[in-house]
Amino acid sequence: MRLMIRAARRAELPLYFSKGFSPRPKLAIKKALKLGLESENEEAHIILTRKINSKSFQDRFNKQLPQGVRIKESSIS
Repeated sequence: MRLMIRAARRAELPLYFSKGFSPRPKLAIKKALKLGLESENEEAHIILTRKINSKSFQDRFNKQLPQGVRIKESSIS
C-alpha cells in the first residue's frame, strides 16, 4: 500500500485526501492478499480530485514504480 501511495505522490497525480487530523490519500486494494503471498494481478481503486487521461495516468504511475511492478491496465470513471 505504501508503495502505491509513494509512487502516486511522486507521479504528481491529483490525489484525493481524507479529511481529519491525519489526511491520507484515498486508495483501496480490492481483495488484498495475505502477507507474504505474491500475485500477478491486483485491483486497486485510487480516488482523484479531477479526471485525467487513462493513458497519462498509467504512464506517469509506471515511471515511478520499481522494476517488476507495473500497472497493466487503467480505467478512469
